[in-house]
Amino acid sequence: MNRDTTPETEEIIFDFWRTAPAWKKMALLNQMNRAARELALTGLRRRHPNASPEELHRLLADLLLGSDLAATAFGPLPAKHD
Repeated sequence: MNRDTTPETEEIIFDFWRTAPAWKKMALLNQMNRAARELALTGLRRRHPNASPEELHRLLADLLLGSDLAATAFGPLPAKHD
């Protein structure tokens, strides 16, 4: 399925997802979600080094929700966030 994964490794992965209890799958998905958010925040901090934590949170909302939904939920972006 993946060019960079051997069939044997893929079988192990698929077997895990087939047999692991739901709580274990959800815990792993939660960890991956947290890691993705941290990576996104790291990128935002690099692009906007002077942004406050609140501004970073709002910028993250744009990435996660899209600008329209983020604006509806959290209001417009601050005029200056760099």
